[in-house]
Amino acid sequence: MAKLKIEGSFVALITPFNRDGTVDCEGFRTLIDFQACHGTKAVLIMGSTGEVSLLSWEERKKIIRETVKFRKEGMLLFYGCTGYSTQSTIEMVRYAANEGADGAIITLPSYICPSVEDAIHYFLEVAEASDIPIGIYNNPSRVRTDLPAEAIIRLADHPNIVIDKEATPRPGQIAQIIAAQKELSVMCCDSPHFGLVMQVMSLGGQGTANVTGNIAPQEMAILSQPWQSFEDVERCRETYLRLLPLLHFHYSRVNPVPVKSLAKALGLPAGDLRRPYRNLEGEELRRGVEIVKALGLVEKYQYASPHAAVG
Repeated sequence: MAKLKIEGSFVALITPFNRDGTVDCEGFRTLIDFQACHGTKAVLIMGSTGEVSLLSWEERKKIIRETVKFRKEGMLLFYGCTGYSTQSTIEMVRYAANEGADGAIITLPSYICPSVEDAIHYFLEVAEASDIPIGIYNNPSRVRTDLPAEAIIRLADHPNIVIDKEATPRPGQIAQIIAAQKELSVMCCDSPHFGLVMQVMSLGGQGTANVTGNIAPQEMAILSQPWQSFEDVERCRETYLRLLPLLHFHYSRVNPVPVKSLAKALGLPAGDLRRPYRNLEGEELRRGVEIVKALGLVEKYQYASPHAAVG
């Protein structure tokens, strides 16, 4: 059976909180509608952008249980299911599957820093135990262990592993993975410091797994469209260069501090960051708002409008 193929913009959603700090489920509905109406192909709920490490086990289950009800045709719902061990990760993946999730994204559990070989076995054990497609996230800045191209290529042979999201500053690694011609959607984060977006798309990658789609979903859909024509190339290049100030803003502090602070300032369901994160304030935040205004995104999306979700 052919693997699930994912192409385009895969947006890592923020987690909206109410004023009392509880999860804002209706806020999730608005955010999911907003993405579905502007070309996003899949969303990741409870990734690092969604402050997953600061959510309780019960909050995670509630988010899965409630947000699957908001599914929109043509847009997949994936969930961050990394636990504190292999077994707890498997348990969360199975919970997501039972509730109707389209797939799960997993990283290595934090703080344990396993060897590459141990990391490979972890991903394979989870994939083998899963009834839904699995995406792997190679993000050494968060978990320290860095998977080389050879490890990703090995993992790609598993029928349940369908996505590789790369967050490393190595375009050469992207080339090796794509050259292996595995049945795998190769995506990258949108950090301008890594600078992988144009490299991934030019080498034949399937899209981006991004933060900036929270604020500029249609623009990220353009950036993430696999290249089929010279027009695709031109649109991607022009959009990337235009969005650079916003990309740099989103990675001016540890994710998700800038993007969630900006979303709240613009009127999207967001709430405050959960401590120990602290919201951006003052000049730092004003700079982000001015960037969005200068790009014409406030007029385009009308973020604070109750009709923002329908464009």
